[in-house]
Amino acid sequence: MQSLLRKLLRPLALTTLTLCSTAFSQLSHASHLTLERIFSAPALAGEAIRQVRYAPDHQHISYLKARADAHQHYDLWWYDSKTQTHKRILKSEQLNASSGELSEVEKARRERLRISAEGLVDYAWHPDSQQVLVTVAGDLYLFNVASGNSQRLTQTEAYETDAKLSPKGHYVSFIREQNLYLIDLANGQERALTDAGGGAISYAMAEFVAQEEIDRMSGYWWAPDEQHIALTRIDETPVQEITRSEIYADEVRLIEQRYPAAGSANVDIDLGIMNLSSGDTQWLGLAHLGDGYLARVNWVPDSQRLLYQWQNRSQTELTLYLHPLGSEQDQALLKETSTHWLNLNDDLRFLNDNNHFVWASSRSGYKHLYLYRLDGKLIRQLTAGEWMVDKLEHIDETLGVIYFTSRAKSPLESHLYRSSLTTTNPRNPTQLSQREGMHNVTFSGDGQSYVDVFSSPQQPPQVSMHGPTGERINWILENAVGANHPLADYLGQWRYPSFGSIKADDGKTLYFKITRPANFDKQKQYPAIVYSYGGPGAQRVTKSWGDYFTQYLAQQGFVVFTLDNRGTANRGNDFEQVIFKQLGQAEVADQVAGVKYLRSLDYVDDQRIGFYGHSYGGYLALMNIFKAPEYFQAAVAGAPVTDWRLYDTHYTERYMGMPNDGDNYEKASVFPYVKGLQGDLLIYHGMADDNVLFSHSTKLFKVLQDNRQRFEMMTYPGKKHSLNGRATKIHLYRTITEFFQRHLGV
Repeated sequence: MQSLLRKLLRPLALTTLTLCSTAFSQLSHASHLTLERIFSAPALAGEAIRQVRYAPDHQHISYLKARADAHQHYDLWWYDSKTQTHKRILKSEQLNASSGELSEVEKARRERLRISAEGLVDYAWHPDSQQVLVTVAGDLYLFNVASGNSQRLTQTEAYETDAKLSPKGHYVSFIREQNLYLIDLANGQERALTDAGGGAISYAMAEFVAQEEIDRMSGYWWAPDEQHIALTRIDETPVQEITRSEIYADEVRLIEQRYPAAGSANVDIDLGIMNLSSGDTQWLGLAHLGDGYLARVNWVPDSQRLLYQWQNRSQTELTLYLHPLGSEQDQALLKETSTHWLNLNDDLRFLNDNNHFVWASSRSGYKHLYLYRLDGKLIRQLTAGEWMVDKLEHIDETLGVIYFTSRAKSPLESHLYRSSLTTTNPRNPTQLSQREGMHNVTFSGDGQSYVDVFSSPQQPPQVSMHGPTGERINWILENAVGANHPLADYLGQWRYPSFGSIKADDGKTLYFKITRPANFDKQKQYPAIVYSYGGPGAQRVTKSWGDYFTQYLAQQGFVVFTLDNRGTANRGNDFEQVIFKQLGQAEVADQVAGVKYLRSLDYVDDQRIGFYGHSYGGYLALMNIFKAPEYFQAAVAGAPVTDWRLYDTHYTERYMGMPNDGDNYEKASVFPYVKGLQGDLLIYHGMADDNVLFSHSTKLFKVLQDNRQRFEMMTYPGKKHSLNGRATKIHLYRTITEFFQRHLGV
C-alpha cells in the first residue's frame, strides 16, 4: 500500500505571494464550483503539466501537457530556455497508432503507477536531444523533433511495456510477453534477449509487490557502456494462486491471480548480468540470501561493478551488495538495521571518481545523507538534524556541493538546500528556495540550472527555471491567477485552509489544516467532515495547492478538517513507528484528539462530525466509527482494508510482522469492533480492485448483515482501486456528498 496514496504537480519573493492573494480578493466572480466542472477541461489549476524533464542538451525543458479541451489527454511539449518559447512537438495522433484496449499487463502497470491519462503518458530522450521514444497503443515509436518524422519500431498484436533507450542511444529495449527484447537502431533488427518467459516465469519484469509497494517498476538495468544488462528472473510458482472475480457491467471475469497475502510465500527472484555480445547470463543466485526482496539495482558508472540492495523478509535489514563483473562472490558494503522497519529510497548517487557514493539513511531517527567510499567506509555525514531529507537532487563535484530538498524549515514545506561535500556542520545547510510552500525540483544534467514546480495553498502550481544559487532565471509556466485563469469565475467563493497543531497523548505535535465553509458566519454552527488518509508513507497536511473535493465540500456548507496522525510520513522514525504491530490504535487516538479540537470551536456542531477516507483512509474511517462512535456520527469508507491477512506481504508485514506472531492481526482488523457501530456508514469499492481486493468489503458486508446492522454501500463495476474515469469520479463524489448531507445536514 506504499502507493495507495500517490504515486501533483517553486523561488520568488514573499511579496509575490501577498500580491497574488490580493489579486484573488479583487476578482469578484462568485460562481459555485460543481463536480462536473472539477472533472472538465480546462483544468481548474491552470495548464496541467507533468513529467517535467531537461533534454540532454540542457537547453530544452520538456513536459507532457493536457489539452485545453480534454484535461486527461496529454501531448509532448518543450520550452526553449534561450528563446523562452514553448512548442508542442508531438501529439499521439501524429503516430497513426491504432487505438485499442490496453493489455492486462499495461492496465496493471498503469494502476501501479496511478496513471489515468490518455494520449502520451511517458517518454524518453535520446542522447542526441532530437529523438524521443514513446509507447502508444502498445507499440514503440522513435520521433524526430527536427524533422517531425517518426519511426515505428514495433507492430505486433502483443503489448510492449517498460521501453528504454540504452544509455548511448544505440538500442531500444522493452518487455513483450514476459521476455526482454532489444532493437538495434542502426539496422532496425529486433532480438529476443530471453525466450523462456511465460506462465509463472518472467524475465526483466518487476513482480507485483515490487511495483505496488517497493516502488521498483522495472526488472532490468543497462550498464552505462551498453555492454551488459542486469535483469531479474521471476518465478511465481511459490505464490498462492487465488481466484477472484472482476465484476463488470455486462460480465463477470474470473481472474486467476498469484497474490502474496501476508504470511504466504513470495516469488522466487534472481538477478543476472547478461553479456550482450555473447548472450550469456551470469546469475548471482540470490536464493542464498534467504527470504527477502530485491529492492534496488544500480550500475557503478564505470560499468564494471553492479550494486544491489537486498531487504530481508521482516524489513529490519537492508544490505548493499557490490558485484564486480566476472566475480563469483558479492561483497556486502554496508547494512542498515532497525528494530521496527526500514523505508526504502532512491538516493544512492556515485561520484565521478567511481570510488565514492552518497547514501541516505534514517539511522539517526531522521532520513539524512552520508558520504561513503566504495569499499564501504563511511567518510562523513553530510546532513543532520531533527528534520527529514526528501530527496538528493544533484551533486556538483566542481563546486564540491550537494543539492537536496528537505523539511528542515517545517514538516509542512519542502525546500531546496545546498551543503558542502566536505562539510563540518551538517546541521546548517543553505536554504535556496524562499517562498513558503512545496518545491519540487529537477536539475539539468550539467547542474547549471534547475526547474522548480512550486505550489502553496494560495497558488496553484507554477513552473520556473532557476540558477544553481536559487535566483529565478525565467518563468516556464507562471500560472498567474488573473481574469482569464480557469479559477477566476470561482474565486469569490474560494476557501483557503488555515493551519494549526495539537498534541498527541505522547506529546508529539500533530499538524492539521481546516477549511471553513463558503459565506462563513462565526455565529452559526456547521457540520464537519474529517477528510484524511492516516497511513504510513502519506502526508496530507502540507502547504501546497489543495484538492478540489475539499473545496467542493466547503462550498456545500461543511467544515473540512485534515489531520496527519502518528504513523504518517516526513516526521521521523519515532513519529512514524508508533504504529508498529498495532495498526488502528494511535491513528484513532489522534483523530479523536482532532475531533476534540473541532468540538472546542464555537462554529462546529459537535454532534455532526463525519470522517471520510479512501484505502488506508477507508480502513481508518471504519476504525474511527467502530471504536469511537461517540466522536463520529457518520463515516464513508472507500476501498478499505478490513482484514490485514488479506493484504500483501511487503506492506503488511512491514508494519504488522507475521500473521502467526501473536494476536496483532486480529486486533488490527476491523471485525472485533464492528458492533460498536452507532452512526451512519457508507462503504464503496471498485468491483475489479486487484490491490485492496473487493473481498475486503464483501467480508464486512456479510458481518454487518449477520449483525443486522444498517449501512449503505456503493459498488463500481469494472473499476480498480483508483476508481478512474470522469463519470465514475463525479458519481462517487456526489454519492459521498449526498450521504453526508443526509446524515449530518448542512
